[in-house]
Amino acid sequence: MGGFRDRVAQVDLGDGEVNYQGIDDEDARKYIGARGLGVKYVFDKGPEVDPLGPENRLAFMTGPLTGTQTVMSGRIALVTKSPLTGTVTDSHHGGWSGARLKWAGLDGILLDGESDGPVYLLVEDGDVEVRDASHLWGQGIHDTIDDIGEEVDGTVGRNVSVMAIGPAGENEVKYACVINEDDRASGRGGTGCVMGSKGVKAVVVKSGTRMPKPADSETFQEGYQQAMELIRESDVTAPNEGGLSMYGTNVLMNATEEMDGLPTKNAKYTSTESQHTAEGTDIEAERVSGENVRENILVDEPTCHSCPVACKKEVEVQLHHKGQDMNVRMESYEYESAWALGPNSGHTERDEIALMLQRCNDVGVDTIEVGNMMAMAMEMSEEGKLDGVGDIEWGDAERMIDLIDEIGTRSSDLGDLLAEGAERIADRRGAHGNKLSVKGQTIAAYDPRCMKGMGIAFATSNRGACHLRGYTPAAEILGIPEKVDPYEWEGKGELTATFQDLHAISDSFDICKFNAFAEGIEEYVLQYGGMTGRDVTEDELLEAGERIYNLERYFNNLAGFDGTDDTLPDRFVEGHPDAIPGQGASEGELVELDAMKAEYYGHRGWVDGVVPDEKLAELDIQVGPGTGVSSGDSAAPADD
Repeated sequence: MGGFRDRVAQVDLGDGEVNYQGIDDEDARKYIGARGLGVKYVFDKGPEVDPLGPENRLAFMTGPLTGTQTVMSGRIALVTKSPLTGTVTDSHHGGWSGARLKWAGLDGILLDGESDGPVYLLVEDGDVEVRDASHLWGQGIHDTIDDIGEEVDGTVGRNVSVMAIGPAGENEVKYACVINEDDRASGRGGTGCVMGSKGVKAVVVKSGTRMPKPADSETFQEGYQQAMELIRESDVTAPNEGGLSMYGTNVLMNATEEMDGLPTKNAKYTSTESQHTAEGTDIEAERVSGENVRENILVDEPTCHSCPVACKKEVEVQLHHKGQDMNVRMESYEYESAWALGPNSGHTERDEIALMLQRCNDVGVDTIEVGNMMAMAMEMSEEGKLDGVGDIEWGDAERMIDLIDEIGTRSSDLGDLLAEGAERIADRRGAHGNKLSVKGQTIAAYDPRCMKGMGIAFATSNRGACHLRGYTPAAEILGIPEKVDPYEWEGKGELTATFQDLHAISDSFDICKFNAFAEGIEEYVLQYGGMTGRDVTEDELLEAGERIYNLERYFNNLAGFDGTDDTLPDRFVEGHPDAIPGQGASEGELVELDAMKAEYYGHRGWVDGVVPDEKLAELDIQVGPGTGVSSGDSAAPADD
């Protein structure tokens, strides 16, 4: 099929052997690529493997639209079993890594086993070379990228991409991530932790510029032109017209604040305004908004492969920290990161947040998770639950900056504790009421007391709490494809499932989710069909998205998860004794979780959160070697 190189490298890190395989046409038809194929490859190793054991597989996967003319097609998916959650996880990053891997002649890389010592992989002309990385181990990501740039005959950022881990990955911080030369992160789920457990410091791609050509150019161009027209017309994606192009993802900071949907101080409040009303503390979301950033500290607006939107907002700040005057330049000042390290941690110090982001990127930790860990620790400190490991006060930006390094290196008692993630902290410290996690992963910057769709999306996400698996704020905030009442729970189960399936498709292409603010299934069909040469219908493509989501859920079922894990933090849930109702415009609101789950499961055809045999058969989901089950076995409970 067009769009593929039909070459995947399987690297046995135990002996350094590299084998190459083509992509099975039937797998490509059923699972598309990137996320979908990555999940299939990880599933085939077995859902019950130890996430940090040699049996766990880490897949670097592109899709059939990656690195093509398709708008926003520079992404790559990292798929594995998560050490943070124990679920299957996929985490994507933009920039140019995915495009360059495709241009270098590979569709993906499968990392199996563990290396005896630190290594990095060099990809060139469709082949993978395993190289010693002992001299790089212990370094931050930025120094690693610089040093590798001197070692390979190429130019980082021009024809070379480096995807690396920092100290956090080496020290198996459960939410360590993988970051490339553009500070783009495969941030969630602990992909960097798995990479570190395998002894891999970096994956380096040296590429030409052989862009894949469409199998059916006329159909592809029709879809491409339609997509570009819609992107130019959208209020959200139109280049240089406002929205993402002007303010980046942080365009949402003021919008969610005004809705009283911005979780503040570990989600005790639904906005900085409601927190100010209750406590009088002087924090304001506007100080860390996209508008404020653009006006005061923006210095550049780089973009990813084939993207006219340019949502990345590179900033530069001067500040004083620990007796030193510092100049910090970093990309990019993102909404979720600024929220987690800012309002949710009890402060809105814009420039200090920029330094925190730079530190997170160098250490190699998920900015959302580390911010939420600090907010959890601040609340626990207030309640006396951190005796013996060190307290941290609300809004202590100076301490937060240093704590990022302590988490990445596990060099303090508090840093070592926070490195384990919310579930383990809660278990060890009796702090289950303080965690904002679902299946071990913490929420993003949308309060489900204000946006009920986000509540069911957090609860049913296959990779733990996640806004990107079913982005219902598109409808609840932006009115895409149509405006829905954010406080109404009825209908949100079906809405969420629809978004989840659509995002499974775009993640498997692999293109940026922001295209969904403008494009629809018609443009997907034309571009995918034109690139691959497949005569695919809208229904077939939507079924593929549903199949991918169900395969992930089936993986989780076999790993021990069921509907009891589809929950929310206690403070959000109607009827829970520790519930904290919304304030301001969200006054009195809580999440009707049980009702929404029943609606959602009914739409999905699941039995209490478990995929039954009938659904597996309907979607033609077959399991592979290593799973220990046959295609007729189901994780669904027997009838009483």
